[in-house]
Amino acid sequence: MEELTVGTRVEHPRYGEGIISKDNITAYEIFFERGGKIEITKRNTDLKVLQLNQTGAKSGLSIKDFEKVMTYVLDQYGALSEIVPLGEKWQGGTLLMQPANPALQPKEIPIETFFHKIVMLRDRLRVLEQNINSSTSLSDEEKVNIQQYITRVYGSLTTFNVLFSEKDHYFVGVKSK
Repeated sequence: MEELTVGTRVEHPRYGEGIISKDNITAYEIFFERGGKIEITKRNTDLKVLQLNQTGAKSGLSIKDFEKVMTYVLDQYGALSEIVPLGEKWQGGTLLMQPANPALQPKEIPIETFFHKIVMLRDRLRVLEQNINSSTSLSDEEKVNIQQYITRVYGSLTTFNVLFSEKDHYFVGVKSK
């Protein structure tokens, strides 16, 4: 259903005709002739618009606006995990770590598990970068020095780029001149 504004006349099969008096994030507060003041979710499909009030101002965020704000905030603080695909040739594969000492057992893990840990490491480095950049207690020179160190860490991880399906997700260190 489209976003409705305060003052829009609606009809509900149980409560009859009503007028939207308040627009909350997930629901409308509606005054009905037969039911009085009732809050109905915006996802309710029983409401039929009788007369749309196009001049009424919205009183709050729409669900779409709220989703945009939440996505922005979560992305800013690294809480959103991007889906990073594993290279097709590695799917279903295993990683075997064989000790030099033949008396010791090798360790075998699914490549997907190892890849997931590599992606988590990359995401945590990105959050660390964001925290450094937004820090008020570090000087600009300190921020640059720490950023350069993190860039070198990315360079140390370029070996694992072979696991990624898309080059956009690769680790990138210091570019050579």
